[in-house]
Amino acid sequence: MSLGAVLRRLATAAVTLFGVAVVVFVLLRVAPGDPIAMMIGPGASEADIAALRARYGLDQGLLAQFGIWLQGLVVGDLGTSISLRSDVLGLLGQRLPATLELAGAALVVALLVGGAIAILGTLARRSPGEAVVDGANGLLLAVPDFIWALAFVLIFAVFIPVFPLTGRMDPTIDVDFATRFFLVESLLRGEVAVFANIVSHMTMPVLALALPLAAIVARVLKGALIEAMGQDYVLLARLKGKSELRLVLQEALRNALPATLALTGVQFTFLVGGTVIIERIFAYPGIGNMAIDAVINRDLPLIQGIVLAFGALFIAINLAVDLAVAALNPRLRHG
Repeated sequence: MSLGAVLRRLATAAVTLFGVAVVVFVLLRVAPGDPIAMMIGPGASEADIAALRARYGLDQGLLAQFGIWLQGLVVGDLGTSISLRSDVLGLLGQRLPATLELAGAALVVALLVGGAIAILGTLARRSPGEAVVDGANGLLLAVPDFIWALAFVLIFAVFIPVFPLTGRMDPTIDVDFATRFFLVESLLRGEVAVFANIVSHMTMPVLALALPLAAIVARVLKGALIEAMGQDYVLLARLKGKSELRLVLQEALRNALPATLALTGVQFTFLVGGTVIIERIFAYPGIGNMAIDAVINRDLPLIQGIVLAFGALFIAINLAVDLAVAALNPRLRHG
């Protein structure tokens, strides 16, 4: 992808993000309910409510409120959470790394599981084994992530308690992390016990998120592999005596990856959105769990900040996928 195309995508992303900000702001302001009244309780006086409304700028007109919020946004000030009484940007900085680690780990597992299923299905095509592989993949696809989560809770936390049910790591662990990326930092620092503890807490939510995505990856990749296996260069390699496994891994996989990668990027954005429910089920301290609390408390500044963070994340993922697909497909580099 050329520099001009990248700049056009960045400009489009900025416009899209601004559109998201406008839509979210308007929808939250016209929605019924008074966040100040919910925060301060039924015993508060009218003067107290008016003072708090003025403090958060809610006593002004819609355009004035949007102008104030937009000015803050430009300088990195997303306001103060009404329910948590804390800086929204700081809250996002505390919770977003946990969600990114969770979603990233789920993506890796989904690619590994989906890739293995696709290769097995390709090798077993036109044999009874293909039906078994397709059936297993259909099961992964048919069951939504929150049902997988509940199943894992029953199996691995109740009947065979091998994994912790909630949290990001044991509260007894006292490690002074320099960043909020606990998984990555513990690995880089060689804290094996801490890393293993974090992995054990992430296992069930990661699997719940990864399995449906793995099924989609497997379906798309298998189709692309079977199509590639019929190409002339693969037929020529087969005549040279290469095994079917080597044909798949060394010849077909390279050409099947761009289409799979593009779809995986789109599906990854849905996976990030799915963390909202999964984090709630496992009490995982990520941005998704915080989003539900923000909606329940009608915490307008925090909801706006979270939606913007998700919007920016989705746009960044799509841009990264486009660049990766262009790198794998030379015909798109100058698009």
